[in-house]
Order: sequence, then structure tokens, then C-alpha cells
Amino acid sequence: MYCSVVDPEHDSVNGRKRSGRPQRTHHQVADELRARIRSGALRPGERMPTQAQLAHEFGVERGAVRQALRILQSERLLTNVSKGSPATVAPDPVGALTGPQAPPRPTTVALAPRIADAFAAEHVEIDAVCLTSISLTLAIGEPLRQIHAGRLKPAKVDVRVLLPSRDIDLAFPVPVEGHDDDRVHERWLAMRNAQGQVLQHNLLALRATHGIDVRVTFRALPFTPPVKLYLLNGTEALFAYYTLTRREAETDHEQPALYDAQGTQSMLFAFRQGAGLRDTTFVEQSHLWFNALWETISSELVLTS
Repeated sequence: MYCSVVDPEHDSVNGRKRSGRPQRTHHQVADELRARIRSGALRPGERMPTQAQLAHEFGVERGAVRQALRILQSERLLTNVSKGSPATVAPDPVGALTGPQAPPRPTTVALAPRIADAFAAEHVEIDAVCLTSISLTLAIGEPLRQIHAGRLKPAKVDVRVLLPSRDIDLAFPVPVEGHDDDRVHERWLAMRNAQGQVLQHNLLALRATHGIDVRVTFRALPFTPPVKLYLLNGTEALFAYYTLTRREAETDHEQPALYDAQGTQSMLFAFRQGAGLRDTTFVEQSHLWFNALWETISSELVLTS
């Protein structure tokens, strides 16, 4: 069993409680249907259940189902979304998130399905450069569920993660006023360590539970990365900018106003080797860049406070 970083709630039907838990949102319905499409439970070209059937299954109003289906249609995972007939799974839902025609999407939407597809390989290789690894930890949850359900069985998993060193002055998050505030740095460091430990624990547990050869390695960067990058199986590169915003002070917790980035909402651009010269070159250069950082100026990172 793996540690969870999220605990989505579920279900009521048209105001009638089914399990005593809060009703699902249309985003949660979209997440579940997206996972079924990515796992192959819903096949390309297959007609979806009716909106009435989905509303009954998830315990939501039909309006929530329609909103969820529209989200998946905007991601090019579904076609023929209308009130009158069931939607259809797109002919190539796997390719919808990669290649030169793929639109950028928030990390929370785009990363998990790509990670899940990467875990279908015999030897899974994931390299990441990020600020805290929270997006990667969340995204790993889907393939872990599929492994525990017996739908995926890689033989080997290698994960390398570059994170900022604890000893540097971060470019962000930082107080708006610009004065030193150890609490901001300590909160970031606690988040970095906690997310990394959950990621490491969840993956290494696959050794005991499924006999998978797993290696998870972290190294520290001497700077704050202004971008996040995920490299999957040597064939895909997912890239996003950290865009800074002002986050107002939390008076109850005495936290100052900050300049910070919401990495889970960063728009992720997908590049795939073999999808044209532009994509292939970007993937190759991203690997060269990552390996150069890993082998030169990065240092050993221990996930402790």
C-alpha cells in the first residue's frame, strides 16, 4: 500500500445520500473518466455510457456530468459530446497530450496521464527538475494504483529528481517586503522534504509488494529553477514555466505576503521524439541539459529537515 497525498471525496445522488460523503465535483468525475481512458478501460472509438448512467454511477447531477464531458472534449479525449447521445472516446487519446499539435494544459491535467503511459514500459525512466516535486508525487499515484490493481507491471523503475538545495537563498517563494524570513524558507524546505519522502516511499514499496527493481535518487541544485521539466523514457519532454504571483498574507498563521508560484497550475508543454524535428531536438537537448546539471554542479541531497 502506498501513502496518499490526496483523499478525494465522493457521492450523493440528486440530493439523496449514498454513502454519507460529500458529492463529487465535475472535476473529480472528469479525473476518473480520464483515468479510465488512459488505462484502456474505455477504448478508442468506444461509446461512453449515457449521461444518465454516469450521473447515477457517480452520484451527481447530469449538469456535473456534462461539465466533466466538456472538459475531456476540450482535452481531445472525447468526441460527439452533446445532450442527445453518448460521447465517444477519441481515436487516439494517448497522442492527444503529446506532439506538435497538442495544446498546453495545466500540470494537474497533463502530467498524470503521461506518467501513467510511461509506466507501461518494461523499463520506466523519469527525470525531473522542479521546486518541490509535489506535482510528480501526485502524478505517480495513478500508475501506482494500476500496478496494485495488476494492470501494469514494469520490471524496472529509475527516477532522478533535481531540487533546489536547502542551503541557497531561494528566488521564490520570498516575502514581498524583501526582508529575511526564515519561516518562509522553512515551510518550503518542509514541503520539499515531505513530498520527496512520499514519492520515494511509494516507489520503493514496489520492491516488496511487486518485486520491481526501483531506484529513486535526488540531487540538489545551487539555484532556484525558473522552469519545471519532466523527461519520460527518453522519448518525451514536458516543460512548464513557474509564473510568479503575489500571495497575500495569512494573518491567522502570521505568514507574510509572498511572491510564489503555483507549480501544479503551470501550463505544461509536451514534446515527443519522432513527432518532427522541433520535438525531437527539444527532447534531445532537454536530456543533455538535465544530465549536465546532474553530473556537474548538483550535489547530494538528503530529505531531512
